[in-house]
Amino acid sequence: MSNKKIDRRTQILQALAQMLESSPGARITTAALAKQVGVSEAALYRHFPSKAKMFEGLIEFIEESLFSRINRIIQEESDVVSRIEMMMTLILGFAQQNPGMCRLLTADALSGETERLRVRIAQLFDRIETQLKQVIREADLKQGLRSKMGVAPTADFLLAVIEGKVRHYVRSEFKTKPMEAWQEQWPILAQNLMQNR
Repeated sequence: MSNKKIDRRTQILQALAQMLESSPGARITTAALAKQVGVSEAALYRHFPSKAKMFEGLIEFIEESLFSRINRIIQEESDVVSRIEMMMTLILGFAQQNPGMCRLLTADALSGETERLRVRIAQLFDRIETQLKQVIREADLKQGLRSKMGVAPTADFLLAVIEGKVRHYVRSEFKTKPMEAWQEQWPILAQNLMQNR
């Protein structure tokens, strides 16, 4: 694959992300996207067979960005509460830096699109929840701590915090940032997560 083709694919995905950010609530058409990129619709389809594949390209970017860093956190940080904080801060920070992607994470931009994309987003959140469960379980083995609510309810609660903050960001048309008040909120959350066995 030539560099030009890779560059054009990246350019299309960046334009799509930018349009998701600059037009909250609007449906993105391939005609508008082609105009934004400065190519014909036919040229878009030379790089992506469908609009769904373009959205999948962005979802893959989100997955790669988040899970490569989550894996690094798990390898490098041994304290469980710190791990959870770093994971949540990573996800909220990523959301804040990528407002257009948040419209995908909330499925806001996927209405009228193929069901496969909503399933893919659900799987992304399932993976985050699985990672959180794994970290919480390890607290017992490595630090003699256990979650006050139990593993599954704690992971579910943490995921609800993440999803709620991302959804609020989208609903406020990117005015209420996911990291807003996080420095004050996290310590309260943290002190209620774990207890000694």
